[in-house]
Amino acid sequence: MRLQYLAIEGVIGAGKTSLSHRLAERFGARVLLEQHEENPFLPDFYRDQKRYAFQTQMFFLLSRYRQQQDLPQKDLFHDLLVADYIFAKDRIFASLTLEEREMTLYDKVARLLERDILRPDLVVYLQMSTERLLANIKQRNRSYEKNMSEDYIRSLNEAYNRFFFNYADTPLLVINATKIDFVKREEDFEDLVAQLSRPISGVQYYSPPG
Repeated sequence: MRLQYLAIEGVIGAGKTSLSHRLAERFGARVLLEQHEENPFLPDFYRDQKRYAFQTQMFFLLSRYRQQQDLPQKDLFHDLLVADYIFAKDRIFASLTLEEREMTLYDKVARLLERDILRPDLVVYLQMSTERLLANIKQRNRSYEKNMSEDYIRSLNEAYNRFFFNYADTPLLVINATKIDFVKREEDFEDLVAQLSRPISGVQYYSPPG
């Protein structure tokens, strides 16, 4: 794997963090994780999205920006960084949750911050069915996710698909991950590692056998 910065993306429940940890362990990489639990507005957002959307979104935007500021610094102990998100994903959530005036203000701030963001060498998008995402969310049983509705996850899934259909900022590997389990099935993980070992440019799609 000749990458310095790899980002894993997907909807809530796609397994981004689990895969990031597994890849980091395999390649001796540093891991950069999105800090969901640190957002004090998140539990309130899942109870009342309209009321708490702007506060939640702005906290995430600034938190992710703060994390990203450390990336250009040379890590003497790791050749690879694996992140479980890309900075641009914040706009997907904002477009779904914010009202027009809120989105206008959010967009002005986001565009200023995006100028300083380091882009990954490769983004992997774990594409999954809404049904599989809901099953994963239920299985991991996080307290702040219990109030998520099926409609919200379905809308989010559609928004992610639209976003990555038009994505052109970096090389992109789209993996049909609905029927694979790279945590519990070793052959699925090894197959994914093999895909990452290939040179990838532009947008490429991969649907694992079976």
